Order: sequence, then C-alpha cells, then structure tokens
Amino acid sequence: MRAMWSGAVSFGLVSVPVKLYSATADHDIRFHQVHSADGGRIQYKRVCTVCGEEVDYADIVKGYELEDGELVMLTEADLNALPVSSSREIDVLEFVPADQIDPMLFDKSYYLEPETKAAKPYALLREALRETNRMAVVKVTLRQKEALALLRVQDKTIVLQTMLWPDEVRQPEFEILEADVELRPQEMQMAASLIDSLGADFDPSRFSDEYREAVVELIERKRAAGDTRPPPAPAADGDVQGDAMTDLLDALERSVAAARASSSGEAGASPSVPTQRAEPSTEAKPSAPAQKGKPKSSEGRKPSRRARNPA
Repeated sequence: MRAMWSGAVSFGLVSVPVKLYSATADHDIRFHQVHSADGGRIQYKRVCTVCGEEVDYADIVKGYELEDGELVMLTEADLNALPVSSSREIDVLEFVPADQIDPMLFDKSYYLEPETKAAKPYALLREALRETNRMAVVKVTLRQKEALALLRVQDKTIVLQTMLWPDEVRQPEFEILEADVELRPQEMQMAASLIDSLGADFDPSRFSDEYREAVVELIERKRAAGDTRPPPAPAADGDVQGDAMTDLLDALERSVAAARASSSGEAGASPSVPTQRAEPSTEAKPSAPAQKGKPKSSEGRKPSRRARNPA
C-alpha cells in the first residue's frame, strides 16, 4: 500500500508521527457503456439546459441553489480564497467511551502506521485506548477538508475512522412507529428462540459477494468461448469528442501534427495544403465524480458543512 497522508497524532504533549493508508478497497465490477453495433464507447457532452450550447470546462462554475431557486455562483477564485487548514496534525479533542459512538456516524476507515521512531508512543496510545475501552475524538484535514474522526484499536493497529457530521444523518420520521403494537409473550418467546437458533460469532470471512462472483464467472465464460470483439478503431477527426482527457489528448496530437506539417511546409512542401491548427486547449480537468447521495437534513434549508467548506 502507498501512504496517502503523513502527519502526527497529537494529544497533550505527546506527538506520534504516522502515515495514513486507506483501509478499504472497492471491488465492484465496472462496465463501460458501448454501442452494441460496433463496441464504441458512449460519450456525453456538457450541454446547457437554457441555451442548448455545449459548454467548455473553462465556462463551468459551481452554483448553490437557494430555497427560492436563486443561484449563488462560486468561481474557482472564490473557492481558492476560502481558509483551508493545511495542518498535518490529528488533533485529539477528547476520549469517549466506545459504546457511546453510534455506528450510523461512521464513514471511511484508514490505517495509521507509526514512523520508526514513534513505535513506542504509538503502542502506548493503542494500549491505553484498549485498556480504557475508549476512542479518541479527533479533527483532521484530508484532501483540504476538515473531518471529524475517531481513533480506535483493531488488533495491533490504530484505525482512523472518519465520521459524518451530525446534521448529515437524517432522523427517521415514520408515523406508523408511533402506534402502539401489542406483543404477546408467546410471540416474543418464539422470536427469541429463532434468534438463538441462528446465533453465531461474527466471522466476515464466511460471507462473499455472490452476485459479483457470478458476474466474474459470466465474463470468464464469454471470454473462454471467444464471445468478445476487438477494440473499436479510433474515432476520426470531426467525430464526437470524448471527455476532458480525450479532448486534451486529441488537442495535443493535433498540435504535434500541425507542428510537423508546418515544419514540412517550411522545408519546401506545397504551400497550397492548409495546415489544420489545433483548437486551443482549455485547462481540461476531469469532471468531479458524482458524490454519493447523502440525504439532506429535513431541518432547515441551510447549506451543509460540506457546501460551506467544499473540497
């Protein structure tokens, strides 16, 4: 694994230099959308819903919609002017009993590895957390965003567990649960008996993603049977352009071709052949990945902390 962050855990006068590693990996099988006739990748244009024109990345800004539908426009300059913490410290705020943490608040998990010189204070913090059955509530800045997190112990490793902010967790509002339901002792006894019959110590290794395994098996069967097709030929000039990286690569290739053609022309090539100039390339950034939709709090219409402190 490659460290994604380095800094120090700070509590009291103790500082523990550490490196941060992602503790999880996404094993979802990802598919491309392709044309069934020739296998060509399906591409999408950035089209404005008002004027119908395709929009360059340079002309796209962020907009926050207010309750009345008005938009607050935020440019890159606006966002760059925001105060962003550059601290490399995991600042311990308090130590709390482990059973007081609602798992609903858990977000992502990261492993903390101590630097060589910090093995002893790392072990001291780990064993102190284990002996007291507590977790450390901390604040940390990851990817230019401040996050609330926990330090908890897993075997010999301290895990940094980022958390959702309280206003990012919706409260259930199910009127049916407010109704009184009569449960007879016999029914409770049968339910408890069923739970006992299925009781076991949790071992996650006994479970697997059967759907993913079936998809992998299906892909392997088709590959073994020769049910594949060669990659489609590159799109010709003038065809539909791809995403930002494809646009940038295409612009660079055409720039090189134009430069070579220009050099050939200076060396005595026929001047009647026009040189196709590459379109000026704007700063092509890949579009931001769609964030997982977190339900908005039903209380109020204020921007969330994520909106107020964007990445």
